[in-house]
Amino acid sequence: MTTGITPTPVQANPACVINCTWYGADGTQRPLDLDSISDVLADDAKGFVWVGLYEPSDAILDKVQEEFDLHPLAIEDTRKAHQRPKIETYGNSLFVVVHTAQVVDERIRYGETHAFLGPRFLVTVRHGASLSYAPVRARLEQEPELLAMGPSFCLYSVLDAVVDHYLPITDSFRDTLDLLEKNIFADTYERRTVIRLYELKRELNKMRLAVAPLQDALAQLQRNQAQLINEEVRLYLRDVQDHAARVNDAIDTLREMLGTALNVNLSLVTLAQGETVKQLGAWAALLAAPTLVTSWYGMNFAHMPELAGRFAYPLLMLGVGVICVVLYRLFKRSGWL
Repeated sequence: MTTGITPTPVQANPACVINCTWYGADGTQRPLDLDSISDVLADDAKGFVWVGLYEPSDAILDKVQEEFDLHPLAIEDTRKAHQRPKIETYGNSLFVVVHTAQVVDERIRYGETHAFLGPRFLVTVRHGASLSYAPVRARLEQEPELLAMGPSFCLYSVLDAVVDHYLPITDSFRDTLDLLEKNIFADTYERRTVIRLYELKRELNKMRLAVAPLQDALAQLQRNQAQLINEEVRLYLRDVQDHAARVNDAIDTLREMLGTALNVNLSLVTLAQGETVKQLGAWAALLAAPTLVTSWYGMNFAHMPELAGRFAYPLLMLGVGVICVVLYRLFKRSGWL
């Protein structure tokens, strides 16, 4: 099948260039090297180029800027990486920043994806913890009718993958919270339960900082008046925004449940301490009665009540026993023992 573009030998791209492919309007595709991108875009044939980078060097970013004529301010943001989720328009291209999340060693690691969208190109730049978009490309390559919608549909697919990666994390948080709730109501207090609750809430707060601004960015992308977004793709973007809203609502719900769990745990610990103090106070009162009586008779005086009586000692023991029994029944009835 002819494409109208003269094939050129493909040179090996640097390791940070994960993907560099030209997609034709008729469903054809072929790999490119970075040096030939501008030549392909200058050709009359319809199609677009998708370049995927992972933590590229400054030299590669300079080369990409030259090939796609990207704005220097957007390239500068991509160099520094640490950006908030946003959508910015630079002439005939859009600059999109979203935060990504990935579970590494049972901890959430965050990264960023920067995307440059033009009439005939899409450039995705990943930083930090971020899953590869190779499965997204593979799915699109198997459905040429989706690729026919242009680079804006590829951008939607990337954003959809980013949001979908948040859903398993919130589900795992919910399962962890269920287990921690069982530990909270256990008979024995465990310090690690409180520590895990705090760590979970901290992770949720970080996750909310990544997801909440994403909703605004997606809404802004839908309302963007640039002709770079296919009208049909806007409907798909609305679905992504709905998923992001669901993730954000799930995070807010889990944060509230975690706050409640921490308060309940504190209340139970305080209640248990109060019960312990009551029991200690009751036993102290039981011990105080015989101690008081025996301390009187332990004094070094010659004249004391019943000191010389024949049954003084047994009566004293009996009196102390009666006092202890009466106090025990009183404390038992009141729930102190």
